[in-house]
Amino acid sequence: MMRIAFDYQVFLFQEYGGISRYYSKLASSLNSLEGVEARIFAPMHLNAYLADLPAGIVKGKDVRHWRKSKKLFRAINVAGSRIQLGLYRPSIVHETYYSQKSVAPQAVPLVVTVYDMIHERFSDRFPQKDRTSLLKRVAVERADHVICISNSTRNDLVEYFQIPDEKVSVVHIGFEAFRAQEERGGLQMDGKPYFLYVGQRSVYKNFQNFIRAFAVSPELQRNYNVVCFGGGGFNEEERAIFAALKLAESQMIQIGGDDDALAECYKNAFAFVYPSLYEGFGIPPLEAMSLDCPVICSHTSSIPEVAGQAAEYFDPSSIDSIREGLERVATSPARRNELVSLGRERHLLFTWPRCAKETLAIYEKLV
Repeated sequence: MMRIAFDYQVFLFQEYGGISRYYSKLASSLNSLEGVEARIFAPMHLNAYLADLPAGIVKGKDVRHWRKSKKLFRAINVAGSRIQLGLYRPSIVHETYYSQKSVAPQAVPLVVTVYDMIHERFSDRFPQKDRTSLLKRVAVERADHVICISNSTRNDLVEYFQIPDEKVSVVHIGFEAFRAQEERGGLQMDGKPYFLYVGQRSVYKNFQNFIRAFAVSPELQRNYNVVCFGGGGFNEEERAIFAALKLAESQMIQIGGDDDALAECYKNAFAFVYPSLYEGFGIPPLEAMSLDCPVICSHTSSIPEVAGQAAEYFDPSSIDSIREGLERVATSPARRNELVSLGRERHLLFTWPRCAKETLAIYEKLV
């Protein structure tokens, strides 16, 4: 029996998010494989996804209603995990984030997953006291093997940390399409079709270049709106840019909501735009594809690795290139339909059972 233990780290600091979702889905999928037992050792956790896992996978207690005691919980988790893992005697310990020291028993092989190298590539955008990159290096050097979620992340890791090639493998994460929901009647956006942008709008996400490209096209500005889902309301700087570009307030729309609301945005959008300068993987293009929403996106980092041929690409550093990409889809119903068709096939390649099997193959080589 292969006994796989995931440590507490990400489940203490993340209630929702891509990293904790990755580990909860991976643990559940591993348990469905023959001869495998995967457990999450998180004596005190604040994560919502763990509540949805089958009984027995999680060894710990949900303490979200006591979240102000996080420092105390960390000390309890360190001590409690060491005792639990010593009794469990795992075949592998998979660390769920980056720490100075491991809670794993001695001589047990360690695995760590690296999701992106944003802190290294955009180091000037983070405060000096941010220790993520330092702790990442410690965890990577301590691990017996490192998993990266894309070839792009792997190449960056090897370059920045000088990690031997043979110590690093790539396993694309899984993707779970939105569950079918009852139609809400569509979004009313002044009768105009809209380009959809999803998530945070911070610097490397390149939102401003997208808006400038949209605004310099009379055809786009006249006939389309822009809907931004999530990321909070527009700030003063963004509103000033909209005004300088002569974009009407009614044309720039920011909304939020749950997964059902996001799914509806995808389903009703003319196209989804993903202008990011860098992504470790990038789930939103797959979300769009699963709901027949055409994808227009950057040709940088891991994005082409995920989207394949099922996207219209542009150079995110060039406003002209972004504008041309938007216009190619806007002026060609045939191209838009082609992207929808290609997307229906592309998103099916990224499944959790495949992710679990490829991850298990790495574990087996280490044991």
